[in-house]
Amino acid sequence: MTNLKRIGGLHHYAYRCRNAEETRSYYEDLLGLPLAHVIQADEVPSTGASNPYVHLFFEFNDGSYIAFFDLGDETACVPDPETPSWVNHFAMHVETVAEVGEWKRRLEDAGIEVVGVTDHEFVKSIYFFDPNGIRLEITCEVIGEPERQTHRDDAHAALKAWTDTRPAPQTEYYRFKKETLEA
Repeated sequence: MTNLKRIGGLHHYAYRCRNAEETRSYYEDLLGLPLAHVIQADEVPSTGASNPYVHLFFEFNDGSYIAFFDLGDETACVPDPETPSWVNHFAMHVETVAEVGEWKRRLEDAGIEVVGVTDHEFVKSIYFFDPNGIRLEITCEVIGEPERQTHRDDAHAALKAWTDTRPAPQTEYYRFKKETLEA
């Protein structure tokens, strides 16, 4: 491939949030992720665009972060209408299936609707939404290294099988495009 070292891991994943304090309360008070860093600026360093914002970072035990931008306009992420709500999500890891169950109870006790515990054969997970409409997952891996290696060994063949047989797109855009081409 290249002489570059393999990427070490996730540093952060950033979303837009509706309200910085509401998001802080959810991630810090409910999920227990400490607010670790805040950047407030009037200009975007990477583009130079004038756009006041605050950028929040909540830290996981492994040193990675989930981050949010509050642009001060009470607007959350707008989901893609062509993407089912279960597709885009952020998964957080815990050590045991018992912890997944404990998180389910904690979230439900806080009035949050939770789906699962769902058995995916290699992980067991729960799913729920944050106040910004972002789907979150708390998951525990239930396989060991031998099974992980088997999945790695089979990954390219599994992808090829999907690619060779995948169904036609089911979105309105593609149905319209197909009908237009057939007319």
